[in-house]
Amino acid sequence: MQAVIEERDELSWGHRRIANQDQRQGKDMVDLKGTVAMVTGASSGIGRAIALALAAEGATVCASGRNLGGLQGAVAEAGPAACMTALRADLTIEEDLELLRDHLSRAGKLDILIHAAGAIHQGRMQDARIEDLDVQYAINVRAPYVLTKLLLPLLTASRGQIVFLNSTAGLNAKRAEAGQYAATKHALRAVADSLREEVNSKGVRVLSLYLGRTATPMQEALCRQERKEYHPELLVQPEDVASVILTALLLPRTAEITDISIRPMQKPG
Repeated sequence: MQAVIEERDELSWGHRRIANQDQRQGKDMVDLKGTVAMVTGASSGIGRAIALALAAEGATVCASGRNLGGLQGAVAEAGPAACMTALRADLTIEEDLELLRDHLSRAGKLDILIHAAGAIHQGRMQDARIEDLDVQYAINVRAPYVLTKLLLPLLTASRGQIVFLNSTAGLNAKRAEAGQYAATKHALRAVADSLREEVNSKGVRVLSLYLGRTATPMQEALCRQERKEYHPELLVQPEDVASVILTALLLPRTAEITDISIRPMQKPG
């Protein structure tokens, strides 16, 4: 399988602002206009919300995912004034990761890399399938590690920013059925923490977001598996996550946010 790239060459550098930039305060405030960002898992849920928010801020967004229809829908939603490219890729396939690297290398620039793709399978150890562990490791750990490694020269050259979307399961594993998933998210935390120590001196910022239950298709499927009612209005919204990420990206370069935990304000039953 190879990555399929769908580009909209007619897109201009025009942009919509989701906030009044002139009202933001702070020395050396970053303006995302003219930056280049890649977002994985951008065909739905949190990744889609982040891609749209970045495009609205004037960034050129490379939106990656396995569902080309979802990606094209995000491009359409961004509107003709945005600059967004849909790149279909399976992050578990090495050649697809390399094609994403090659696409960005031709662009010659990458300022922001956001890892929003993820997979979850629940099950107690006595019943869990090792195949499910392998899938979660491939998507939750190996893919962001390899993709970051491939894109690190571009990110270092631009003194860029890297965001890992983690989970509260990456902070603790208090549910018996969450062992596999939590293990991969703890590993992702280690990847981010170690990478930060490696690249901070080169001007690259690394952020981990530990998310509680969020209103996404993945969460809806999880509720069905748990035989619980799905109440998206009680959960963190994808747009909430996107807003927090924008705030962190726009922080002056005198500071760095390393870790953020986000959970639903109301606790669903």
